[in-house]
Amino acid sequence: MNLLARLENYRQDEEQLAWEGTFGEYFELVTKNPHLAQHAHSRIYNMIVSEGLEGVGGTRRYRFFAKELFGLDEALQRLVEEYFHPAARRLDVRKRILLLMGPVSGGKSTIVTLLKRGLERYSRAWEGATFAIVGCPMHEEPLHLIPRALREEVEKTYGLRVEGTLCPYCRLMLQEKCGGAIDRVRVRRVLFSEEDRVGVGTFSPSDPKSQDIADLTGSIDFSTIGEYGSESDPRAYRFDGELNKANRGLMEFQEMLKSDEKFLWSLLALSQEGNFKAGRFALISADELIIAHTNESEYRSFIANKKNEALQSRIIVMPIPYNLRVSEEERIYRKLLDEAGVDGFHIAPHALRAAAVFSVLSRLRESKKQGMDLVKKMKLYDGEAVDDFNQKDLVELRAEHPDEGMSGVDPRYVINRLSSALINQETRCLNALDVLRSLREGLSQHPSITREEKERLLQFIAVARQEYDELAKREVQKAFVYSYEESARTLFQNYLDNVEAFCNSQRVMDPITGEQMDPDEKLMRSIEEQIGVSEVAKRPFREEILIRISSYARKGKCFEYASHERLREAIEKKLFADLRDVVKITTSARTPDAGQSRKMNEVTTCLTSESGYCPVCANELLKYVGSLLNR
Repeated sequence: MNLLARLENYRQDEEQLAWEGTFGEYFELVTKNPHLAQHAHSRIYNMIVSEGLEGVGGTRRYRFFAKELFGLDEALQRLVEEYFHPAARRLDVRKRILLLMGPVSGGKSTIVTLLKRGLERYSRAWEGATFAIVGCPMHEEPLHLIPRALREEVEKTYGLRVEGTLCPYCRLMLQEKCGGAIDRVRVRRVLFSEEDRVGVGTFSPSDPKSQDIADLTGSIDFSTIGEYGSESDPRAYRFDGELNKANRGLMEFQEMLKSDEKFLWSLLALSQEGNFKAGRFALISADELIIAHTNESEYRSFIANKKNEALQSRIIVMPIPYNLRVSEEERIYRKLLDEAGVDGFHIAPHALRAAAVFSVLSRLRESKKQGMDLVKKMKLYDGEAVDDFNQKDLVELRAEHPDEGMSGVDPRYVINRLSSALINQETRCLNALDVLRSLREGLSQHPSITREEKERLLQFIAVARQEYDELAKREVQKAFVYSYEESARTLFQNYLDNVEAFCNSQRVMDPITGEQMDPDEKLMRSIEEQIGVSEVAKRPFREEILIRISSYARKGKCFEYASHERLREAIEKKLFADLRDVVKITTSARTPDAGQSRKMNEVTTCLTSESGYCPVCANELLKYVGSLLNR
C-alpha cells in the first residue's frame, strides 16, 4: 500500500471515531459503559494495565513501558502500584502532584512522554474514549451538567459519581444558548492531542519577571471587553492556559522546582481540591494529573526552604534511579544509537557491554556483606550466579543502600563518547577497546569531575577491561572449540562413560586398548574443576548428569553435547585449556604456516557467521587474545 492510500485510510479511521449527540444520548452511553466517565487518574492507570504485565521474579513488568525503558522495573512498579492504582480508586494520593526525582538522563522525561503518547492512543480506543461538551474550551465532562441536588440520586441509581462543576463558559452557554435545558446541550467525543492542546499540556518555566501566570490559567481577551462589557464575562476570557487545556488528561510541569513561587501556589488548590483560580471567576474545576520531574539536588534545596512546606505536603515523590543491570544498560545504548542512526558502522560484540559494565559499576555502592565486592554485586543484579550468593541476597543488598543508583555515570556521557569514537574511527568498526579508550579520554574533558572521582572512574574502566578480557578469551575459546567440535564431542562422550561407571560402581573400557579399567577420576575432575565443582560436590553433580541422561532416554531423546549447559561449558573450557598452546601459537604467529592459516580462517569464519563479528573486529579480537595469552 502506498503512502497516499495509507494517509487516506488514516483520515477515514479518524473520521469514524467522531461522535456527536445530545446530553441524553451521552447519558445513555455512559450508563451502559461507566468507564466513559472515568476520571483522569483512572484513565491513565487503565491505559497502563491495558497493555498487560508480566512477572519477573518478585517484580512485575508493565509492558506499557517495556519498549522504551530498561532496567527500571522496580521503580515503574512502585510508580504504578503506589500512585496510579490508588489514585485510580479515588484514594487520597490522587490529590497529590506526582514528582519524579532522579539523576539526569535516568528516564524521567521518557516516562512522561510515554504517558502523553499513550493517552493520545488510548483516547482513540473505546476503553479510553472521552466525551466533552461541544464548544467548551476545557473539553468539560458532560456529567457536570447534572445539578448537585441530583448527583447523589444519580450515583445510587446508576453508579456514576459526579465531581466538579461547570466552567464559567459552559455555565453561561447553558443559560444563554440552551435556556437552562440540559438535554439541549451537545456532546462530542474528543481525541487527546498535545499538538492540538486537547487533554495533554506542557508548562515550561522561563524568566519569572516576564512569564505571566496566564500561561497556566488563561487570560483576559481585552479586544472583547468593549463587546461584552466586563472582565468577568466568560466570553471575554481566553481559557487557553495549560491547566485549562490539559483538563481530563495530563499536564507536564517541566523543571517545576525552578519555577517562580506564584506558579507553584496555583497548584495548591488544584492538587488538593481539584480546582484553580483564574481571572475574576469562581474556582474552576479541573480533572488532570500534574506530573513534574527534577533531580535530587534541586529537590533537597526545595524541601530545605520552610516556605515550601504547604506544597511539599501535596507532592508525592517517586525516585527514578539509574538502571543497575548490565544487560539492560546495553539495551539502553543500543536504543539510543538506533535512534541516532549509525548506519554504515559496525559495533563489535561486547563493545556496548564493556561500556555498560563501566557505567553500572559507577552507580553501585560498596556492600558490607562479607565476600561481596562491586563486580560480584553487579553480576548478581544482572541475574548471574555468583559464588556463594544468590538472588535472595539482593533484598539485603538493596536494603543496605536504598538510594543506590541515584548517582554515577549517565547514559548521555556514554553515548557522547560512543559517538566520538565512531566519528574518529579510521575503520567502520568499533570494538570494546575503542569504547573504553574513548570513555577514558572523555574523563579528562569532563568539567565537573573531581580528581578523586576521576581516579575512581579510571579504576572502573580497568575493571571493565578485565571483564572484557575474559569475554574475549571465551569468544575465541568457543570459536576454536567449534573448529575442534569432534574433539569436544569425543571428550564429552568419554566423560559420560566414566560418570556412568562411577555412579554404578562399574568398570569402563579403555577406548584404545579395550581393557576394563576403573573410572578415570583424573579426567572427570579435570573437567568438573573448570566450572568450580568441588571435591565434595562431585558425586551430586555426576548423579545429576546420570539422572538427566535417564530422563532423556525415557522420553526417547538423546542426551547430546548441548543438552547440559554447565557441562558443555566445562568441556569447552577443558578443551580450550588443552589447546591453549595451539591457540597461543596460532593467534600470535606473525608468519603463520599453512596449517595455522587454515585454522585462523576457520576461527574467523566461525566468529563472523556465529557470533556477530565482522572480518575487521574478528581479526582484531584474535590478535588481542593472542597478546593476552602471551603475557
